[in-house]
Amino acid sequence: MLQALLVLLAVALPAATARAEDGYRLWLRYAPLEGPALADLTRRPLAVQIPVGGAIPDNPTIRAAADELQKGLSSLSGRQVSLMKGHDAETRADHAIIRLHCARSEIAAGGAFSIRQSSRGLDILASEPIGCLYGSFSLLRALSEGMRLSDIGRSEAPRYPLRMLNHWDNPDGSVERGYAGSSIFDWWKLPDHLDQWMIDYARANASIGINGVVVNNVNASAMMLEPRYIARLKRLADAWRPYGIRVYLSARFSAPRDIGGLETADPFDPRVAAWWKDKADEIYAAIPDFGGFLVKANSEGQPGPGDYGRTHADGANMLAHALGPRGTVIWRAFVYSEHDEADRARQAFAEFAPLDGQFADNVILQVKNGPIDFQPREPFHPLFGAMPDTRVMLETQITKEYLGFSTHLAFLAPMWKEVLDAPTGHGKTVAEAIAPAGMAGVANIGSDRNWSGSHFDQANWYAFGRLAWDPSLSAEQLAREWAAQTWSREEGFVADISAMMLGSREIVADYMTPLGLAHLMATGHHYGPAPWVCDLPRPEWNPCYYHRADRQGIGFDRTPGGSNALADYAPIAAARWADPDRMDSRYLLWFHHLPWDWTFPDGTSLWQTLVQRYDAGVAGVAQMQQVWAGHEGEIDARRHADVADFLKIQRREAQWWRDASIAYWQSLNSLPLPDGTRPPARSLGHYRALSFPEAPGN
Repeated sequence: MLQALLVLLAVALPAATARAEDGYRLWLRYAPLEGPALADLTRRPLAVQIPVGGAIPDNPTIRAAADELQKGLSSLSGRQVSLMKGHDAETRADHAIIRLHCARSEIAAGGAFSIRQSSRGLDILASEPIGCLYGSFSLLRALSEGMRLSDIGRSEAPRYPLRMLNHWDNPDGSVERGYAGSSIFDWWKLPDHLDQWMIDYARANASIGINGVVVNNVNASAMMLEPRYIARLKRLADAWRPYGIRVYLSARFSAPRDIGGLETADPFDPRVAAWWKDKADEIYAAIPDFGGFLVKANSEGQPGPGDYGRTHADGANMLAHALGPRGTVIWRAFVYSEHDEADRARQAFAEFAPLDGQFADNVILQVKNGPIDFQPREPFHPLFGAMPDTRVMLETQITKEYLGFSTHLAFLAPMWKEVLDAPTGHGKTVAEAIAPAGMAGVANIGSDRNWSGSHFDQANWYAFGRLAWDPSLSAEQLAREWAAQTWSREEGFVADISAMMLGSREIVADYMTPLGLAHLMATGHHYGPAPWVCDLPRPEWNPCYYHRADRQGIGFDRTPGGSNALADYAPIAAARWADPDRMDSRYLLWFHHLPWDWTFPDGTSLWQTLVQRYDAGVAGVAQMQQVWAGHEGEIDARRHADVADFLKIQRREAQWWRDASIAYWQSLNSLPLPDGTRPPARSLGHYRALSFPEAPGN
């Protein structure tokens, strides 16, 4: 009896272990196939072949591609897939062969690949090893979604040359606006020890086409440029090179003064220029393919060329000369000043648009998706399309600083698609305007076992990389891809979960910042609602600055009668938002200050509609809870419970946002709630008294 029980346990335990997941494998789980897809994959034994000179070439990128195929195909098929060297496969007529051809001149450079059916199986063709790696991941993605091997054929090339993650990680291991634990970069142990998750991180990035990583915070410490950190950065660069990833550094503009022994950082001072040239030479001696510098200058107290009466172009071009053709200066356009009385939404445009054509060829201007600061909804930044003689790239925020941290489910691909697909009025969409440069995303990655703090936040990392590779992809396709690879490829599940994801960001905008309101979050940590904050020393840090609510009305007037921020857009674009009666109501209060009794075309008042939007947001979270609960048992219990717990948090906090906001607006307008509306659960005084000094991400 005991022996029989032990046999049963021996069979059952592996299955239970296989079902226990913690999210570490991300979308690269390669869950075993079933049904027709499995039958098609296993009709013949599988092998991976690199037909070069009779042996596997000593190229780490090709080895990574072959290893990924062998591992992925073995997991998907449930059978061991062999790796064949040289022409060994010619003697295996019974095998289906996946062949890598990584030096085909007819395929474009830059990571392009083609997957073609052959008489023996499939060929992955590329002009260089990185294309073979990208093609291998594309093949495994298609199989993981449930496609048949015999149906797969595609040719792809990245639309953008630079597809970059920006980490806001600090040398001490903290992460600014990070909600997934501490930094993944253990600078203290580098260069002597490299954690395995650095390789796993690079592999995950390569699987979605990311090819650049800025490893440190834009609020940079000059110590990152010291020799001891260059040695540590070299260890990372060497480890990531096989995955097509170049390392970049955020550079503190005042470094010549901070660590270089100079009394100035003036870009016109020859000693400063020489210091940066020597520093660049030092870095390139250690890391020949170093990507370059990312710079935040003259913004939020950071040093910059403006400290010396110089322009942003002056500062960027000095650094560009130091790098030369070896690398790129990425100069952030996120600037605003408490000494500038202009609408904060206009300041970057006023500062940078006149500099078009003055930046060096190896300078890229990095522009946030909207003119304020990664809000739940913003119109696209007016600089897109307005600087035709400057390379401009899009900066998005993958980490959810303003969308509920890691505990609120908000799939951001619809937000990014709104921006990418927006016509700038200058003859191009935003996606087309940034084509010479690319996209950057502020990373949401940390030391939590599931990488991103919550399982669903992995989808934003995934979607960013895929959109940077191909901005024409739809948000629905990305949601379905990710759900099938990460959770389950069962069609009912994928349909329900992808639909839930697609509506999630709109739900968050409704309970946080409906109808185009913005920047209503609490001070410092940005956790929770605080529209009542009006007394901070810098005006543009106050929520009251943005909502302008009083007894008469609410909203920021950016028409010619107000700040005239509409004038920063091309006329055809500005016309879309000029008339409150005809515009997309989701941007209404971003551009217009309106009376509380202003009526929509359907006859409802602004106040009624605002309350309805808050209620719709709370109801939307409840609906997501219901959808998720309906799939209990279809995926592993641990991850299902994790998501269920976070949805409980989100529902509670959505109600808090709704109640606190409505209580505050009522304190100003003294209007009754629409009939049938539930009043806030607590008094306004209760909500105003809440304090969270320990909130993460500061």
